[in-house]
Amino acid sequence: MKATENSSWKTVSEIDLIYRTKVKSSDRPKITSSKSAYAILMDCWDPDKIEFIEQFKVLLLNQSNRVLGVYQASSGGIAGTVVDIRLLFASALKASAVGIIISHNHPSGKTVPSEADKAITRKIKTAGELLDIKLLDHLILTGERYYSFVDEGAL
Repeated sequence: MKATENSSWKTVSEIDLIYRTKVKSSDRPKITSSKSAYAILMDCWDPDKIEFIEQFKVLLLNQSNRVLGVYQASSGGIAGTVVDIRLLFASALKASAVGIIISHNHPSGKTVPSEADKAITRKIKTAGELLDIKLLDHLILTGERYYSFVDEGAL
């Protein structure tokens, strides 16, 4: 059968990533600093995994820096995780987010950013600029403390 005989390939499948809310804007937590972002993220992190496997999560924010939701972009191994930036921004676009705070944990307990951490931050910042979705911070978390790219002047 020739490709031209079967035209079903022309149909775009439905995207499964959805965003629905029943939460009033005033009931959403507001991010006012890296400390408040860390507190919200720690509340969403599985304490059994923070020192076990590396995960990458995104806080999706509205214009008032209120949290629309948390998107788990990836879950990896002990020493790293891979983030698909297209899916990260698909979630931000579906939620109508205007800002994001990206985060990941270091199971080692060290908060010093690696070169890979710096590179993914630059890449996400650049992609966000094209979509008018501002990267507000990147936090590296452990169970006891965090590193903020903004607080340290690295973003």
